[in-house]
Amino acid sequence: MPTRITHLISGAPWQGTAQRTSPVYNPATGEHTGDLDLADAALVDEVVATAHQAWQSSWRSSTLAKRSQVLFRFRELLNERKDDIAALITAEHGKVLSDALGEVTRGLEVAEFACGIPHLLKGGFSENVSTRVDSYSIRQPLGVVAIISPFNFPAMVPLWFVPVAIATGNAVVIKPSEKDPSAVNAIAALWAEAGLPEGVLNVVHGDKEAVDALLTHPLVKGISFVGSTPIAQYVYETGTAHGKRVQALGGAKNHMLVLPDADLDLAADAAVNAGFGSAGERCMAISALVAVEPVADELVAKIVERMDKLVTGDGTRACDMGPLVTRQHRDKVASYLDAGVEAGATLVVDGREGSVDADGDGFFLRPTLFDHVKPGMSIHSDEIFGPVLSVVRVGSFDEGLDLINASPYGNGTAIFTNDGGAARRFQHEVEVGMVGINVPIPVPMAYYSFGGWKASLFGDTHAHGMEGVHFFTRGKVVTSRWLDPSHGGINLGFPQNT
Repeated sequence: MPTRITHLISGAPWQGTAQRTSPVYNPATGEHTGDLDLADAALVDEVVATAHQAWQSSWRSSTLAKRSQVLFRFRELLNERKDDIAALITAEHGKVLSDALGEVTRGLEVAEFACGIPHLLKGGFSENVSTRVDSYSIRQPLGVVAIISPFNFPAMVPLWFVPVAIATGNAVVIKPSEKDPSAVNAIAALWAEAGLPEGVLNVVHGDKEAVDALLTHPLVKGISFVGSTPIAQYVYETGTAHGKRVQALGGAKNHMLVLPDADLDLAADAAVNAGFGSAGERCMAISALVAVEPVADELVAKIVERMDKLVTGDGTRACDMGPLVTRQHRDKVASYLDAGVEAGATLVVDGREGSVDADGDGFFLRPTLFDHVKPGMSIHSDEIFGPVLSVVRVGSFDEGLDLINASPYGNGTAIFTNDGGAARRFQHEVEVGMVGINVPIPVPMAYYSFGGWKASLFGDTHAHGMEGVHFFTRGKVVTSRWLDPSHGGINLGFPQNT
């Protein structure tokens, strides 16, 4: 019997009756495990009003000491319960448990970063800018902010935004993906347990109706979104048209350039790890390997050797790669295999063949490898978002660099080489927001900021790090003059922050 999954408002499950629901599946078995309540515009309005009231009445004026206490407690609770949250991710997304646990751990790093909010919000001060006139800067919260997160990282992506938004004094409404919603509910419960006041964090589940209601609601002042490029552009244009601050992180087609001097064993390991981890459902996945001749034949052989050892199956078992998130998505990814062959690419390893270690009727596609892929083929130009790795052969560093820069996307890229000069030139000239040098998935640490260039980002602010702090706050400069001194009463006790 499928379980009911519903909204969390002021820390408590919603008690209403949904007019529409959406099924949630276990991708490894195909089992229908849950029914998700979908919000209508009226419920979104109610949730936003609740968040605004909580922000206005308490959280906006909460001390930095109080916010830090909540954040430190949340960090401890998240670390204690990370295995439970990883299990929820595997049950609804399908990625293997070790990958799910790694996702939670990377999100935990952002919570740790946000624990330093008293330092992060320090402003500047200038004494006597004029006679007995001082000037100083402060940063204040936006108000109610909405976070719309994708299916591929149901814990990490929300954790990119929520700790920073809450630490900076905002109230949050988060709408997770309908495909794997339970991890966000579990994380929201931890915030309540950590002492976050009721209404500061609310979870509303839904589809386009809920998204549109958040994008147009007058009390929502900021929108953080991660998803495909067409939807990111829609979110950005709709949100900004309604006066909101928007950061919309879109899709990607990430290339890994391998030079002839590279350690090919290291490069082959990296290509397999970055191409097939999480079944390729990562915006930072390497989906195009650009091999500078004459190394392509040897590199492809090494990749095939490693692919032969991979076990695909149920993520709760001893497997390397799990299923794709839905049957529809699996079929869409599989359709690219026929398209690649028809376009003239060489299908070296066909992921539709071979067995999987799972029971039931899961949504599996084994790792797939194409060689002799050319620009213009759909398997090269499209963000497939599945376990499909394409090898493009080029004759020189310059040809490889030009091919990468010609992509409409600019999220992540990597170069594998032992030539420091080539690596330095690559990092300087490549038109991509996140660059790895002998690192295949260059996701920044929490104290730096995550985000791409070109069609991979709409808006001018990246996620977490100081850019995240700035996104969720507005700057204000105060100029003050005090002509008469004032005196306080006598208290010999040691002053305390409260």
